[in-house]
Amino acid sequence: MKEKIMNGLLSAAGVMQTQRHLAAIKNAFMSLLPIIIIGSFCTLFSNVICSTTPGFLSLANVPGLGFLGKLNPMFVAANYGTMNFIAIGCVILIAMELGEHYGIKDKALPVVALGAYISLCAFSASGKAVDGSEVVVTNVLSRMYTNAQGLFVGMFASVGATEVYCRLVKSGKFEIHMPDSVPSNVARSFTILFPSLITILIVSGIGMVFEMITGMSLFNAIIAFIQKPLSNILTSFPGYITLIFITTLLWTFGIHGTQVTKAVYEPILLAAFAENEAAYAAGAPIPNIINTPFMSCFSTVTGAGITGGLIIAIMIFSKRDDFKAIAKLAIPCALFNINEPIIFGLPVVMNPIMAIPFMIAPAVSATFAYLMTNLGFAGRMVVNAPWTTPPGLMAFLCSGGSIGAAVTQILCILLAFVVYIPFVLASNRQRIETEE
Repeated sequence: MKEKIMNGLLSAAGVMQTQRHLAAIKNAFMSLLPIIIIGSFCTLFSNVICSTTPGFLSLANVPGLGFLGKLNPMFVAANYGTMNFIAIGCVILIAMELGEHYGIKDKALPVVALGAYISLCAFSASGKAVDGSEVVVTNVLSRMYTNAQGLFVGMFASVGATEVYCRLVKSGKFEIHMPDSVPSNVARSFTILFPSLITILIVSGIGMVFEMITGMSLFNAIIAFIQKPLSNILTSFPGYITLIFITTLLWTFGIHGTQVTKAVYEPILLAAFAENEAAYAAGAPIPNIINTPFMSCFSTVTGAGITGGLIIAIMIFSKRDDFKAIAKLAIPCALFNINEPIIFGLPVVMNPIMAIPFMIAPAVSATFAYLMTNLGFAGRMVVNAPWTTPPGLMAFLCSGGSIGAAVTQILCILLAFVVYIPFVLASNRQRIETEE
């Protein structure tokens, strides 16, 4: 029975890893990561360097450094140009990734996908005037359609539009053939004219019919019935711990669990982070504990399974020269949250003794960090630092300068160390029994 369950899990993981739509989404988010990091660091600089708000902890409030406040518009603008347009970037990058899978590299494809997505958005926004009256502004696009709130709808629209476009182009049934004397780039524009037109009309038509039947826009329906329920599950403590367990379980079978599950959790956790980042920039209470940098800081610090704790346990308690040799080689990598040397060198993969703490340690760490954050000891995550940032510094940056978060991250590694100790001792006995 256990073997059947494991085989089923591995089969599902294999499908997720190679499935073209999930692969396109995963690769798109990886390409989008530098933009997200830039945007979140601009928010950090705006608050801790350039803020002139009275009583705010900022360099600009230090006597003699007030001139730094003049740089604030630059960081605010850069943040707006990045974090407030990640849904747009997501649509474009997914279309490019999925198009490459089909062998279609038309430069028009991401623009067509973007046009299809925009067709599902409302073109007006309401607000209140100075006198308190309701004002409706037309021919504008609310930022809810361009920032992280629009990620899920953008993913669906981009995948759907790209699938339609690629099939129409590859069918060759809607081509307009131009004379050979016409330059190739001009001829190609006419070749893809009807596939582009049909693709955008199909997506916008689906949106129109859906709203006529239900009275609700397709955008709002996807957010209400898909995005919010998933968000409630993955940003809840039980749902998050389940996600971590599945990720580490896949790792123990030699499958990159983080990459397999990334396409599922990344849009949700990234949206939660974007809410935190926006609240931090506005000086409002930070809403979410669990988000993308929370995972980086407290579930995958020193690598999946928090193997930094394993390295410490080996160096102190292991009597095996082979373990110590591998651990020494893995130390520099662990400092930058890379743990493939110890996962495949020890190995942890397909090793029952090490697989157990490998799955337990991140759950213990996340539980402790969640508690410390909930109690207010550790600050909530508002910056998405590069995943290779060393422990301690990573949590300090991601929390916007919370010492408690940095201390919590170090304590999480020490908790992982405690979890790994009995299993390292057991591996000592395993070596003795093997030699006998």
